[in-house]
Amino acid sequence: MTTSHPAAPPRRRHTAPPPRNGGHHSGSTRRRRKRSPLRITLLIAVSILVLGTAGLGWVFLNLNGNIATFSADGISGDRPKAAKGENVLVIGSDARTGGNSALGGGDKSDIGRSDTAFLLHVYADRRHAVAVSIPRDTLVTIPPCKLPDGSWTKTRTDAMFNEAYAVGQTANGSPACTQNTVEELTGLRVDHTVVVDFKGFAELTDVVGGVKVCLPQDIYQKDLNPNRTTQGRLLFSKGEQTVSGQKALDYVRIRHGIGDGSDIGRIKRQQAFVASLITRVKSDGITPTKLLPLADAATKSMTVDPGLGSADKLISFAMSLQNIDLHNTKFVTIPWRYKGARVAIVQPDTDELWAALKADRTVDGKDASGKKSEAAASASPSTDENLSGEGVDVVVYNGTTTSGLAARAAATLTDHHFTVTGTANASTQDHAITVIEYGPGQKSQAQSVARLFPSARLQSTTSTGISVTLGRSYATEDASAEAAAVPTTVADDARSADDDLCSNLSYG
Repeated sequence: MTTSHPAAPPRRRHTAPPPRNGGHHSGSTRRRRKRSPLRITLLIAVSILVLGTAGLGWVFLNLNGNIATFSADGISGDRPKAAKGENVLVIGSDARTGGNSALGGGDKSDIGRSDTAFLLHVYADRRHAVAVSIPRDTLVTIPPCKLPDGSWTKTRTDAMFNEAYAVGQTANGSPACTQNTVEELTGLRVDHTVVVDFKGFAELTDVVGGVKVCLPQDIYQKDLNPNRTTQGRLLFSKGEQTVSGQKALDYVRIRHGIGDGSDIGRIKRQQAFVASLITRVKSDGITPTKLLPLADAATKSMTVDPGLGSADKLISFAMSLQNIDLHNTKFVTIPWRYKGARVAIVQPDTDELWAALKADRTVDGKDASGKKSEAAASASPSTDENLSGEGVDVVVYNGTTTSGLAARAAATLTDHHFTVTGTANASTQDHAITVIEYGPGQKSQAQSVARLFPSARLQSTTSTGISVTLGRSYATEDASAEAAAVPTTVADDARSADDDLCSNLSYG
């Protein structure tokens, strides 16, 4: 059976009223609609946004055109495992190409060399960082490195560190070989490598409006170039001043005439300079708008590994560092001693330093791995370093067979102003984890205690008082912390980015 449907009503035509001037309608006139002020405002906003995004895209394309990358073919295939934190190798190159010879002297046919290098370890919590300087004359093992003809060198021992950059005798140097050497030396995986030459460095200091430095004495031309027969003109007056461009470059290159005149002393002033540069950049605010001019200056004379070979990657990496405050930005030098005219590595201190970085242990002994157990997270939401246990009494029991554990835990509590009323062995020594027991109304105090024992479990009881029964987990943590501690020889000589500008500027 077929059901019939009524015919659809004819579509109504809308006839426009006759034009007021008696003329004819045009198609554009028929489509014109009156737009409200709100719609006009939105259209303007969208237009600005589109134009702004297009402009930003143009800037990024421009930056991408600036960036040079070195081939990953020369990076060793036998590498340390990646860790949660990041390691960035920064190399200062005195290549004589691309306008650099005018700033640093030398022959344009000269090979690329590196007089400055440091490994920046960004801790996994992204709130701490340490730059470890490696003196150019340090005697190291240079592993096999790829030559321009495709062949690989043989391993060299007791070679100067800066010779790695000169492998291949090319004008641009060999960042890949230096990266291989740093991985061989440290046992840490280098996630990124950045090479900055004289010209890029000088332009960067201009863009930020100069960098504050301090000189312990007047500096003359002969201090920069000891081959001069006369003292020359005054380059820097004693005390604080702001430098940029060529003068900033002269400052970081000064070696003679200050302290013992060594490259080690120069490293101290370079660390102070980088700290001051970071302070200047952070004071202006780390935002994409602020970073773009810096990125433009830096990328014009920068060579990076393929992993940082685009503007968005570089800026994203820079933005990821914005939560590291000045005090938690440290500068150290590998443990060293003189060996004739060269620098020898001091052991076991150097290996202990690398172990501490692998464990994300900071210079001042903090755990910056970003790891936190669920129990610790619920018991200890705060990581405030200014923890104070004033007025809180605690008893400590050793629930393991590790001797001396209660005394060490008691010392930690006392350091944070808790009152330890006693230490003893627990009734049994088979505790796997640390347990913190607390009486009625003492939960908040127990939570404060738990901040010193990351893997502890909180447990309420009907008895008054707070007790800590240490388990094997604490024994392991305590041993790991002790093994991963930064050597005091390194920690005592560290510089923070917020240190006094005129302090610790040289040896001798």
